[in-house]
Amino acid sequence: MQARPRTSFSAKLQTWLLERWQKRGVFACMLWPLSRLFQFLVTFRFGLFMLGYKPQTRLPVPVVVVGNIFVGGTGKTPLVIWLVKQLQAAGWHPGVISRGYGAHAEHVTLLDAQSSAAVVGDEPLLIKQHTLAPVAVGRDRVAAARHLLASRPEVDILIADDGLQHYFLARDIEIMLFDERGGGNGWMLPAGPLREPLHRRRDFTILNAPLAIPVSSVTGLPSNVVRMHLQPQFVYRLGDPSIQQALSDLAASKILAAAGIGNPQRFFAMLREAGLAFASLPLADHFQFDAQTFVHIDADCILITEKDAVKCRQIPALQNDARIWVVPVVAQLDASFATDLLHMISEKKHGHSPA
Repeated sequence: MQARPRTSFSAKLQTWLLERWQKRGVFACMLWPLSRLFQFLVTFRFGLFMLGYKPQTRLPVPVVVVGNIFVGGTGKTPLVIWLVKQLQAAGWHPGVISRGYGAHAEHVTLLDAQSSAAVVGDEPLLIKQHTLAPVAVGRDRVAAARHLLASRPEVDILIADDGLQHYFLARDIEIMLFDERGGGNGWMLPAGPLREPLHRRRDFTILNAPLAIPVSSVTGLPSNVVRMHLQPQFVYRLGDPSIQQALSDLAASKILAAAGIGNPQRFFAMLREAGLAFASLPLADHFQFDAQTFVHIDADCILITEKDAVKCRQIPALQNDARIWVVPVVAQLDASFATDLLHMISEKKHGHSPA
């Protein structure tokens, strides 16, 4: 008998909550008073920073913050990778700082070739592998930034990954990312999915969604939103990345697609758009894989995200499982966004735009 994929309890709970946060139903309305209290506390905390009662640290280089106000993942890691590569191509020397969700490093850690996802987190490790830029992980982002600048003096701009609510670090540019869920029901936690109000200021708003989804169908976004979508390139074997094939080559296989990311359905939708039929296994964001995760799965091919791959690759039983293939994606954004962003960065750094 074929073993059926089992969705983790935390993933089921996450899905249940997100479904209810997309509308103003009975569940959301019952929690609305708490949502108003949370909004007051968030606004009060923000005001303490703006009025100078809580100090902000301004660094000697421009700081670009990439984040979201919708709980969970919206595709920040591919955007940070794209941003770092754009800056590198323009002659900048970017560094990245991150909290490193799930990281167990006791102190600020500068990533290197021996870094483990269990210590520094899966997303920072993926950014490091794709860009080769200096990446520092730490609970205190100001301390992480100072450590990185002291260790790598050539760094002339910092990207703060998921630091939108970390007001202790002063920032020059804020990029807020949404996916096809938009602002949900428009309410803040716990009645809705938002950590800050929808009208919160930012310099750029990015929508990470398939091109088939019109901006007008996504709630809570301004008119000047920048489109972004994730494009799969090919698949490669987890244990040997040199072995590659096209997604279409897998069409005749019995496939399981597994994703431990903030919105697993986005990964599954991308695979369906590529013409694949498969069983799906949504897992909790930052899911901790082990040697037994896929033991009882009856499949010819198991497709996982690159974010999950950085953890699976460090587990011998999974690395040696020839059924596991990784689906890398590349962020595609409006061409004008890179130009506008580089102009703004140059103005912050030099007081004028590049010629």
